[in-house]
Parts: sequence; C-alpha cells; structure tokens
Amino acid sequence: MWLFNRNGASGFSSSSTAEEVTHGIDGSGLTAIVTGASSGIGAETSRVLALRGVHVIMAVRNIAAAEDVKETIVKEIPAAKVDIMELDLSSLASVRKFAADFISSGHSLNMLINNAGVSGIPFILSKDNIELQFATNHLGHFLLTNLLLDKMKETTRKTKREGRIVNVSSGAYCVFTYREGIRFDKINDPESYGRFTAYGQSKLANILHTCELTRRLKEGGVEITANSIHPGTVATNVFRNLGVFDGLVSTFGKFFFKTVQQGASTTCYVALHPQLKGISGEFFMGNNLATRTAIARDMDLAKRLWDFSMDLVKLPRPDTHVTTDLVGTLGCIPPEYSQTLTATFRGDVYSLGIVLLELLTVKCPMEVCREKSCRDLVSWIFQLKSENKMEEIFDTSI
Repeated sequence: MWLFNRNGASGFSSSSTAEEVTHGIDGSGLTAIVTGASSGIGAETSRVLALRGVHVIMAVRNIAAAEDVKETIVKEIPAAKVDIMELDLSSLASVRKFAADFISSGHSLNMLINNAGVSGIPFILSKDNIELQFATNHLGHFLLTNLLLDKMKETTRKTKREGRIVNVSSGAYCVFTYREGIRFDKINDPESYGRFTAYGQSKLANILHTCELTRRLKEGGVEITANSIHPGTVATNVFRNLGVFDGLVSTFGKFFFKTVQQGASTTCYVALHPQLKGISGEFFMGNNLATRTAIARDMDLAKRLWDFSMDLVKLPRPDTHVTTDLVGTLGCIPPEYSQTLTATFRGDVYSLGIVLLELLTVKCPMEVCREKSCRDLVSWIFQLKSENKMEEIFDTSI
C-alpha cells in the first residue's frame, strides 16, 4: 500500500506501477542494460522493459539469482529477449571486462540503467581499496557509463533514436550525507565513516554525476539524455545489511513502503516514456519532476567529483590527443581503420586502446596483429599518459 497517490503533471503518481507508466509504449528494437537486475527494483525493471519489447541485458553479480529471474520473465512473456552478463560494480576490473565483453557482442545500446547499489553497510574497502558504498553505488557506474558511452553514441547515430541513461539515486541524500557533500579527502577514512552518511554521499554522487554528464553531452551535441531518480522507499533486500531494521521492513514494510512494482515505475517512466524526450539533467521521484537541494545542483562540485572519479578509475583526461600519424603507424591496421579510429576517439586514449585491443585479439583479420611490434605500439600509446602504465588501466595483459 502507498499513501500518496495524487497524480502529478505527468499523469502518474507515486502509487503508479511500472506497467502503468509504460502502458501502450512499444520498446521493440531497443536494447537496455539494467545493473542489479537479479532482485528487487532491477528485476521488476527488467521484466517490464521486456514486456514492452526491449532487449534486456541483466548485468548482475549473482548469476544463479538472475537465471531464476530470467526464467520467471520468459515464462510470463515467451517472446521476451533477456540475456545475463556478469558484473560486479565494486570491482573496476569486472566493470572493464563487462564493458569489453558487451562491446564485443555487437549489441546496440539505447538505454543504460544504473540501478545496482548497497546500503548502510559497515566500513569495508573494495578490491580497489575504495570505500565499498562509494565504489559500488557511484564509481562502478561512473566507469561503466564512460566505457559504454561511445557504443550509445554509435547506436544513436545509426538508429536516429534518443539514448537514455538513468541513474538510480535516493532522496536519502537530503538527510544522510556529509555537510560538505563529498568528502574527497576522507573517502576511505574509517574514523569519520557513517554507514548512512556514506550511503547518502554515494547517492548524492549519482545526482552530481548526472549533472556533469548532461553538461558534457549537451556540449557535444549528443542525442543522449541522463537523468537521476528516487524510486521511493521500497521493501527490497537493499535493507539486508541493517540488522533489526531489515526485520521491521520485512514485517511492516507493506503497510508504509512502496511495492516493488511501484518502486520500479519511475525508472521505467524515465527510461521509456516519450513525454521525456530531450529532458536531461533532471531529478525525478514519484514519476514526476522533483526539486533538488542546492548541493545537488552545485555544478562546481559536480565537476570536481567528475575529475576525482576519473583519477580513481584511471581514465585519462581529454588533454591527451591522438593524431592521425600516431594511429597510422599501426602498420597492421588498414587505412580505413586508422581514419575511423582517429575520427571517433580523438583525445580519448582509453577508448582508442579498447578498440586496439579488440583489433589485436579478436577482430583484426591480419595475423601480423599478434606480432610484438604491434603490442609495443599499444604500450607506447598508453605511456602518453606517463603517470599510468597500460596494465594498471586494463588490469589485463595482451
């Protein structure tokens, strides 16, 4: 049961379900990645998008749980197109592997729904030595979005259909966050850590990420929107780390919290509804536009978070340029590849490296690609950013 059901300007309310807000919408031909799709809001988002004809990629850590969700979806919707791919957002190496595998798959990408998250956990460091809530809720999605952005741009150009990125945040950022918003110098400080304020910090980061991403997309004239949403308080396993409170949620949540069907509605509305064509950089809750606090509109803070996150995930800043001559020195790559690489990845050494790795190990038809001279060139490209080494960026070897 949900207590507030007055329709807003959209024609929907907090009590609307995901099926209701997408009724009559044809998503055929669209492909969406949904992170955290093995349970809760992510599972319901996947089901409803599949119901509307969208090809859904469930990006999950728990493959077995995802298989159960997929089986349920396909049983209900025999024509559903649902695939499962492994993704652990707390691991930057896992994010990079997921992105590389997805790009290699040849799938298009119309929607990226950054849904997965953890809440209220004790202080723990991720595999990359970053506080786990910040690493999972913000940083993993930040890297994932950056690595898949070129694929989204390519899909948008080819299909002439708007791409959409949805960052699932939380209204908790208003209450549970540090006074300065983001504690850049104390991200990993166990002494000042608060499990709820750290959660609020990560959810604020989702909104600030959306703001700066939108600015960059608009500046580049890209037909991709990015919005953040608050799903409402939903009785899901996001509360599993909260001990006694988790028990109270399980017992009494149905009387005060949203159902999963209602909780997934704002995500589905923002991802799929034609009302929101061209709308970007906004915050939605209850299937309607919502107001953000001043700190969540602070563009200087958003820019600082972006740069901070770029450094943490070891993505190069756009001040390193790749020239035609540099790319052309790859003797094993035909001229048409050189021209395409230069036009597509100007200034983005990281993305260029991803493509070169694909050509080296998978797609290039010329056996000479496997020669040492070619591997040396790839290493040299990454040494343009002298403070990084190739293996530190890729967490792999050729």
